[in-house]
Amino acid sequence: MGRERGREERDFGPGGDDTGCTILHVDMDAFFASVEVRRHPELRGKPVVVGGTGGRGVVSSASYEARAFGVRSAMPTSRARALCPQAIFIPPDSTAYGEASRAVMAILRDVTPLVEQLSVDEAFLDVAGARRLLGPPAQIAIDLRARIARDLELPCSIGIAPTKFLAKLGSARAKPDGLLLVPRARVLEFLHPLPVSTLWGVGERSAEQLQRFGLRTVGDVAQAPIGLLRSAVGEAAAAHLHELASGRDPRPVTTGREEKSVGSETTFDIDVDDHERIKQTMLGLSGQIGARLRAAGQSGRTIAIKVRFADFKTINRSRTLPVATDVSQEIFQTAWALFRTLGPTDRIRLIGVRVEGLAGAEGAARQLALGEPERGWREAERAVDAAASRFGRAAVKPASLLKTGDRRRHPDKRAVPDELDPLSDGSAAS
Repeated sequence: MGRERGREERDFGPGGDDTGCTILHVDMDAFFASVEVRRHPELRGKPVVVGGTGGRGVVSSASYEARAFGVRSAMPTSRARALCPQAIFIPPDSTAYGEASRAVMAILRDVTPLVEQLSVDEAFLDVAGARRLLGPPAQIAIDLRARIARDLELPCSIGIAPTKFLAKLGSARAKPDGLLLVPRARVLEFLHPLPVSTLWGVGERSAEQLQRFGLRTVGDVAQAPIGLLRSAVGEAAAAHLHELASGRDPRPVTTGREEKSVGSETTFDIDVDDHERIKQTMLGLSGQIGARLRAAGQSGRTIAIKVRFADFKTINRSRTLPVATDVSQEIFQTAWALFRTLGPTDRIRLIGVRVEGLAGAEGAARQLALGEPERGWREAERAVDAAASRFGRAAVKPASLLKTGDRRRHPDKRAVPDELDPLSDGSAAS
């Protein structure tokens, strides 16, 4: 592996011909773990694992020191502990990772407005329009890595190529903390020796099927008769894979990717049938979702829940509201009402809440319910958002459920509804 990486750095380094290679794929390295190391410099050089710390937790991110022991994302935390007992395990902090992600994307958009964000830690850039001001693509990538390292103290890897598919492959091969250029004239030299599993759309089952037909490398797929590919993976997939294997990927970088839903879910360490705990958890999830919607300036009309039982049976329920909402209280009330329609249930393994059908919150209609004060949940939750932005979510009072009939008073003299304290940020989720 070391010799292979060294050969790629020599043969496909940033000093090659980058003519026509205007697509960059920026991928942050071990993003969540890197953010934790930045927050706690004493962790630098140590195996760090971010993920659920309970019995059913899974690894969200692992530093490369932990990966050396075989720890990988999506691995059960228990397995990670067995592989690397000396690792430092840290529960995820979605607020910190969201802030770091926004800072990264802001730097990318300083380079070009043509940024297609794929997730919190990766994006495509089209730098064709930035060349006159910032130089050739390889120099832009070099400067971009240096700026992210200098300003944010976070490592990233960048692939530079003529197409999105090749740029993404390049960043993956450059990891960690590297840069790889795939020159237009050397696309097939780079691509064809790779295993078929590197092609977009080829999962474990598809790879096995292709290998049954003797197609083990990308080059094999490129040279195979299209009829053979159809026999292996079907007509639609055959054409797609043949194009990719031949180095063709005409898709442009698009900036119009918008979230169509926002959701959150929790897997309990031990299956639960305590409805008060489930209620508290749904309250916390609703608080997280509402905060995300308000931060993004969005609202949604459809509230959905997901319930997975101990036997892994999963059900989904949803309800569409008359008007869109970004209010955590309204999300929670609807989600809880949906859960109650299930009646008596078996023990529950996972609970999730989601808001769908998103649109801009500012343009959404708003109708006061009968007897509802003009200033209520929305204003209280926005006040919490402002406090959290200034002092951090941890400084905001966590949610508390009230027992039926407990009508505590807030300073504004209005009774607090039974379900929750309006100054909640939803941090009571398990």
